[in-house]
Amino acid sequence: MGTAATTAKNKWNKENLDHYHLTLPKGKKPKYMEAAKKLDYGDFSKLIVAAVDEKLEREGINIGE
Repeated sequence: MGTAATTAKNKWNKENLDHYHLTLPKGKKPKYMEAAKKLDYGDFSKLIVAAVDEKLEREGINIGE
């Protein structure tokens, strides 16, 4: 069993975040992760969210927030 902090973090994540399994072509993950760092997104997930949001905005699709 995890520590109290880990349990609390996992509970917060479950209540506040959605998860999506992403399948990539072999070898792309480290390249995408490095690009995310170079672009100051911090991590790959933030880059993906920003890219999807940008694409939807360009296409005129409002998903609400």
